[in-house]
Amino acid sequence: MSIAQNSALVRFFAALWAVLRSGWDESVPGKLFARIGLAVRRGVAGSRICQFAWREGKLPKSWPVSITCRVLTTIINLPVLFVQWIYRLGKNLFDGSIAFRFASAVGGAGFLFVGFTMLIMLIVPHGSWDNGYALRCMILVFLLFLAGAMARPKHRLELTKLGPYFTLFMGFIVYGFFSSLGTDFSEGVLYGLTSEAKNISLRFLVFYVIAFLITLMAVSTVQKTEQLQLMLAVVVAGLVVAALYGCYQGYVGVEVVPSQQDMRLNPDMPGRVYSYFDNPNNFAEILVMLMPFQAALLLNARTWRGRVLALGSIVPCLVAIGLTLSRSCWIGLVVAVVVFLVLLNWRFLPLFLVLGLAALPILPESIMNRILTIGNLKDSSTQYRFAIYQDTTYLIRDYGLRGVGLGTDVMKQVFQVYPTMYDGNYPIHTHNNYLQMWGELGVFGAITYLAMVLHQIKAGVKSFYSSTNRAAKNILAAGVGAFCGISVIGVAEYTWFYPRNMFVYFFLFGVIAAAIKLSKKKTA
Repeated sequence: MSIAQNSALVRFFAALWAVLRSGWDESVPGKLFARIGLAVRRGVAGSRICQFAWREGKLPKSWPVSITCRVLTTIINLPVLFVQWIYRLGKNLFDGSIAFRFASAVGGAGFLFVGFTMLIMLIVPHGSWDNGYALRCMILVFLLFLAGAMARPKHRLELTKLGPYFTLFMGFIVYGFFSSLGTDFSEGVLYGLTSEAKNISLRFLVFYVIAFLITLMAVSTVQKTEQLQLMLAVVVAGLVVAALYGCYQGYVGVEVVPSQQDMRLNPDMPGRVYSYFDNPNNFAEILVMLMPFQAALLLNARTWRGRVLALGSIVPCLVAIGLTLSRSCWIGLVVAVVVFLVLLNWRFLPLFLVLGLAALPILPESIMNRILTIGNLKDSSTQYRFAIYQDTTYLIRDYGLRGVGLGTDVMKQVFQVYPTMYDGNYPIHTHNNYLQMWGELGVFGAITYLAMVLHQIKAGVKSFYSSTNRAAKNILAAGVGAFCGISVIGVAEYTWFYPRNMFVYFFLFGVIAAAIKLSKKKTA
């Protein structure tokens, strides 16, 4: 028997959880909520709205067999087909080479290198980070995938697993680059922009290329549930390192930045921790996107040691997200947890809410005061957002159909054509993912982005209920919960302004797609 099993602390919490679970199920409130939930579930499931939302749309249903999908899949797999053809020509030579067999074995573990790429993103300090590192790492992962695919004829880049709206959205990204007011492919000067604004969309196109590679490699390199779990474990390790450093910052204290919090409403507020990232909100958004997977790994752990490690990893992350004092991300995390619980066992939702309310009195004063400012229209951050939204209406009025083009730099230039905000400054982005996509890519690009988000959530939920793979279901519940959380945060924040956050977002998208793929394998 392991040390963990003999630990009094572990046995205490295990016994406490068993008592709470049994007590809640048998209690009057527990039974009442169970009956209410069952009635609501039956009513919703039988409604026309639910049936309409649940049905498989024509585009997703026909996408895998469509000519467009087949052509695009063939094009992106040309490198794979080429290396496999080379292997067949020299099969005897390659099979006899120790170097090739080593490269093939390493290439077959591409999922690990995707995980290590994400780990590097999470632990490199902001001042030392270069987005070129991510591009180099993903090119290396792609080359390793090619090496692993040479002797594996079934290995392909699985574009179909990402869905039609993801592919269509990437098409709009290309459109946004070529139609940008800041590139040489359009007459930017005629729209009131200076010559310095030209070609500034190229950098953002590279960011999306990196994001696309992360998503594609995450879904294509994973063939087993164990591989997906191992990739996530590597990423979570990086998250814990970042969280521990955030906790250290909270312990020693960080400088208060007045622009990040309203000092009139909270004069004694401490500095907000940011770990290895540019600001507290960036750090908190990453925590929201990845923390739910800690719960999935906890549920999937087969040994006490694994459960203790998974449970222990959650603690510094919870402390760190509290120390960020990021209100929108606290709301996003609550949404993520609620979705996670509803999918796994909705009967625990009332218990979670009760425990959450009971925890409020014991929260640190700084966090409690920050919670009390949520929705306060006198808060400077809230006022500033409304000022940005007001300026955004001017931009969308003039460019809402076609969009100004790819990237915040182009939008920042266009904003300078309009009146300043009340403080004399111009916005640098819309502070809202959906408005940002509308402003950059036009109304049809924004609709495609929204369709991509909703379809991924819907596909994840449907696969969760149809799968018999328990481990994949836990990961799906965590992924869908995290995706819902960051989508809610996107209403108040532009979560892709910091490229590392964008990369984590598309990694999350790829993980959900990989879990859906594995779920279908088990039920086929």
